[in-house]
Amino acid sequence: DTDYISMGWRQDVFDNPLIQNNYYATWGETLTVPDSIEELVVVSERLNGRHDYNNDGEMDWGFCLTPQTNYFQAFLAPVLQTHLHECEKTEDGYKCLGADTGQNMFFDVDNFEPLIHNDGFRYAVEMYTRFIMASNCQNQTAAGVKCDRKTAFPTGRCAGVISMPGTMTNLLRENGKYTIPPEKRMDDILQPGEYWGRRKVFPGSRKVINWNKEGRPLEDCQGSVCPLAKNGINYAPFFAEGGESYALNGRQSKPAATDAMWDMFTWLATLPVGEVPLAGTYRKSQLTDEAIEELAGHWNSSVMAQDLHDVLDEYFRSEEEGGNVVQDLFIIGFSEYNEALDTELHKNLILQDIEKGGLFNMADPTQSIDPVKNKAEFDDRYNRFIQSLALRYEDVHAMQDGGGLSQLSLWRGALDIHPTKSKEEICQDLLATDHGNFDKLGCLDIVQLKDLCQSQKGDVEEYAPDTCKADNNNSTIIISVLFGIVGVGLMGGVAYFMYKRYENYKRIQKAHEQLMEATLNESVRALYQLDYPLHLIRGDEFVEEGKLMRHEVLRNTHKLTVLDSLPDVDAFVAAGKHVLFFSHQWTSFTVPDPSRHQYECMCHAVKDLAMRNGWGESLKDVFVWVDYSCIPQANPSTQNLAIRSLAAYASSATYFVIVAPDTPHADLDDTCDLDTYQRRMWCRAEQVCHSMRNGTEGMYLAVGKNIAVEPVRRDFFAESLHVFNGELTCCRLEHKGMGACDRQSLVIPLLGLYGELLRASHEMEREIGNADAIHSVNAFLSEIEKHQEEVFPRTFQRTMWRKNRRVTEEVLLFGDLIDRMKARISSGVGFEIDKENGGTLSTKASETLISHRGSDFLRHGVVHGSAASNSHPVVQIETAL
Repeated sequence: DTDYISMGWRQDVFDNPLIQNNYYATWGETLTVPDSIEELVVVSERLNGRHDYNNDGEMDWGFCLTPQTNYFQAFLAPVLQTHLHECEKTEDGYKCLGADTGQNMFFDVDNFEPLIHNDGFRYAVEMYTRFIMASNCQNQTAAGVKCDRKTAFPTGRCAGVISMPGTMTNLLRENGKYTIPPEKRMDDILQPGEYWGRRKVFPGSRKVINWNKEGRPLEDCQGSVCPLAKNGINYAPFFAEGGESYALNGRQSKPAATDAMWDMFTWLATLPVGEVPLAGTYRKSQLTDEAIEELAGHWNSSVMAQDLHDVLDEYFRSEEEGGNVVQDLFIIGFSEYNEALDTELHKNLILQDIEKGGLFNMADPTQSIDPVKNKAEFDDRYNRFIQSLALRYEDVHAMQDGGGLSQLSLWRGALDIHPTKSKEEICQDLLATDHGNFDKLGCLDIVQLKDLCQSQKGDVEEYAPDTCKADNNNSTIIISVLFGIVGVGLMGGVAYFMYKRYENYKRIQKAHEQLMEATLNESVRALYQLDYPLHLIRGDEFVEEGKLMRHEVLRNTHKLTVLDSLPDVDAFVAAGKHVLFFSHQWTSFTVPDPSRHQYECMCHAVKDLAMRNGWGESLKDVFVWVDYSCIPQANPSTQNLAIRSLAAYASSATYFVIVAPDTPHADLDDTCDLDTYQRRMWCRAEQVCHSMRNGTEGMYLAVGKNIAVEPVRRDFFAESLHVFNGELTCCRLEHKGMGACDRQSLVIPLLGLYGELLRASHEMEREIGNADAIHSVNAFLSEIEKHQEEVFPRTFQRTMWRKNRRVTEEVLLFGDLIDRMKARISSGVGFEIDKENGGTLSTKASETLISHRGSDFLRHGVVHGSAASNSHPVVQIETAL
């Protein structure tokens, strides 16, 4: 329910020559539509009480509103939140895709302190107060009626309005529920094609807090403090009160119920943006030219439709596109926190009578306390407001199950802060940095100080002196007594200690051995199991799409073929289907192929290979795998599962095509080509995963849409084998916000493939003939043997950030796993053939033994499935591993 907040303004007011001339004569500046909250406040104050918009003889107001917490938060958002992720300066500005900053406008993500004790919060309250004092509230509140944009705007006395989307449409649309009738407007000053009621993104702020300085001071929006700024203004659209959801119990619901739910969602997706029931449901598809034209006809105003397009286009920007969307307080207790802010800000401060400690003068609103002119009085009342608000927030914390610590954990989860932290880890960090909040959040109920003496001894002793010393003193006393009683007893104790140390060493050694063996077993298992199903798009539909399509779009339009297991893949290929794996480098930070050069190469490759191999022009037996279309893009959890299966995808493909035309990178001053492709670690890994199982026979190179695809050189694998010398984005970003390096995720699949290659070599030594296959396998193994330490590094240097400190450490990668795999293959352990059924002991899962591809690279009967039962014949197609 994306209830965003925007600004409405009247073109018949802002373009009125009389008002413009008077404004310039009085203030020496041109009247313009506000871009910042500072301009919004100043323009509203300068228009207030000086002009008659509706020709009733009475001076009118600045902008109008209904005082609500969400409108105050729209002022607060651009002051407090500047970027959600760490930024990197580039030639074109800043790219903010690094570690989470934890920025928001509600609570600190480290200690759950409300973000109200800083100059930025005071600044927002000041701006908002001044805005209200120049609005419809000065008359309506003084008259004892509700200050309400819905009743004020139809009078024609407002120069503009701030509102959420549904009401905004009814305020600006001709014949809308809360619109201004024509007789109360100045439409005669408008030019042909212009419209009086305009919509615009909510203004940003020229002042922001600096999160990296002590106390988070208020500073000008510039440089690294404000990396996403536009013309010195930080924009932060606030989506208020969002979060409606609908769900069915998938395990218990009948098909008719799930069908009904699907029908409801598809019906919602067909509605034009101007007719959205119940919730503000928006989609990027509503921003197409066709959708805007349809909306213009629906509203009978192309100007209104285009304004809405411009607002949504800005608000829908993802973080990769430079967006800075501010999230509402999605945790338990939302309504209570909201009520606390509303009561203290509006009822007890801004709209409360001066005589009762507020800022508003009921008898004469023009004499209300001004934050600038009456700074001392304002500060005094503001400080009391902050104290009261902090206490009320504490009361809300206490009302919730688990108190403030549980709320902090929920808030970090709602913001999707990484790395994630348990309550224990939160308390351990507070013990090191913030004893006050360690106590306030009740951390002593979560952690035992003595248990932290080994890992945080200094922090524990600083918090509670002698906590860690007690045990040592007792030990000293005991040892002294024993030594005093008998020296022999001491020697016996030392001997016992040494014995326990030896036992400990043996236990650790055994655990290490078990871990190594488990890693070897997992590498074998990974060869025969998918963590996430293989998704493919049929060749004819791939060519018809016109560009690389996002996975979710193809899924929702039922254009993906799904194979749940590797035996299914083998059966699929054995049935005459051809799987093309496209490996390419993304040429933009946000989308894979903005220029479509690579897509055109892919289409050409599909048709070229189909013609060469006689697959038919229909392409209905050809199936394509390409990352953007076949790996989930929206859900990080399923995306990670698919990435873990990448090695299996690449090795299972019947053909592997490297797509590397010369293409300018959309976000960098660089050209992507075969050279830059070959430098990427993941590109090398995909090649190795395919070639180690299938050889290079089915590998091709596509470098242009009008250039025939060419087989790769037989020695092409030599450079690709050096996978871990390739470049990685995670290393370039120094693993900020990441738990591990991508290098570590490749250990298991590459170890398993190496083991299969070794086993193939051992088996071939006992076979007669098959010279080409033996040569190919031995060529791989020879290259690996010559450069083993580079191909399979034992360790690597990893740079990470911990508690804002840059740390470089040596991390185990393969260690001695390669030597262990060699020993295992030599002895046959872990790859023993099940003589009764004809499959490997580690692959008894399916009822049919099938292997794919017609390559002669490896012919040793290793397959994805296992033997059939005795009642069914075994289907055995000898091919690649």
